[in-house]
Amino acid sequence: MGKLAFIFPGQGAQSVGMGKEICENFKASSDIFEEASESLGFDIKKMIFEGDIETLKITENTQPTILTTSIACLMPLLENGKKPDVVAGLSLGEYTAHVAASTMLFKDAVALVKKRGKYMQEAVPLGVGTMAAILGLEGQDVIDCCKEASSVGIVEPANFNCPGQVVVAGEVKAVEKVVELAKEKGAKRSMVLPVSAPFHCSMLKPAGDKLALELGNINLNEFKCPLVTNVTAKYINDTSVVKDLLVRQVSSPTLWEESVKSMLNDGVDTFVEIGPGKALSGFIKKINKEARTFNVEDMESLKKTLSEM
Repeated sequence: MGKLAFIFPGQGAQSVGMGKEICENFKASSDIFEEASESLGFDIKKMIFEGDIETLKITENTQPTILTTSIACLMPLLENGKKPDVVAGLSLGEYTAHVAASTMLFKDAVALVKKRGKYMQEAVPLGVGTMAAILGLEGQDVIDCCKEASSVGIVEPANFNCPGQVVVAGEVKAVEKVVELAKEKGAKRSMVLPVSAPFHCSMLKPAGDKLALELGNINLNEFKCPLVTNVTAKYINDTSVVKDLLVRQVSSPTLWEESVKSMLNDGVDTFVEIGPGKALSGFIKKINKEARTFNVEDMESLKKTLSEM
C-alpha cells in the first residue's frame, strides 16, 4: 500500500453554496461553520450559502471562506477513520493543511487568513498589479520571459503548478509584456487573470511583514503528520520553521509541482483534494498520470471517495 496525502485548494476555487451539502449532513462540519462565524464575528454560512460571487471574490472573504469549507469537508473523512500520511495546500491551502496537521487551531487559522487576505490586498493598490497564466512553456522559458520583461516593471514567476503551467505576477505593464513574449516563444495560451493583486511576488513583501506580527500572537502545536510547504517543496514537521515559511510564502513563488513530486518520491500514490473544486487533482494528473486522485466537496464526491478508498 502506498501513502495517502490530503491536499487543500487555494484562492480561485470559491463558489456560492460551497460545502452546503456536507454542512447539512454532518454535525461536525456544521460546527466548523459555527466556529468560523464566532471567530470572525460575522455569519460565514450566510456569506457562503446565500451570498454572491462578487463578495466571495474579495480576498479577505475568499481566504476564510475556502479554509472553512475545506475543513468542513475534511470532517467526514476523519469520522470515517481516514488519516493522511502527509498534507499540503496551494497558497492559502497551506493554512488549511496546518489545521489538518493540528499545528494550528482552526479558530486561529480562520481569523489569521482573513487578515492575510486584507494585508495582501492592501500591499498593492488596485489596478497596479496583476497575474497571468502561461500555458505550454517550460518553467525556465517563463523565467526568461520575466527577466526580459523586467525592463518595463516588476514581474516574477508566482506559481509553478504543473508541467506547462506557470503563473506570473507583477506590475500590469510588465505582466502584459510577459504574455506577449510567451506567445512569441510558442506558448499555447497566455492570458492575464482576473485577480485583484499580484500574489506571490516581491510586491507583496509588506503583507508578509504585517502577517509576521499576527503570527507572533499564535501558538503552534506539534505536527500530527508532516506537511509539504510551498516555499521549499520539502517536508516539514518542526514547528520552529512554520512562521518564517508562512511569512515568506506571501511573496515567494508557490512550488506546487515540486511539492507533489516530493510526495510522490516519498511513496504517496493517493491524493484526496478536500474543499471546493478539482484544480489540484488536475495538476497532479499532469505531473504523474499513475497517481490516484479523489476529491471531497459534496455528498456525491464524498461517497465516491470513501467507497473507492
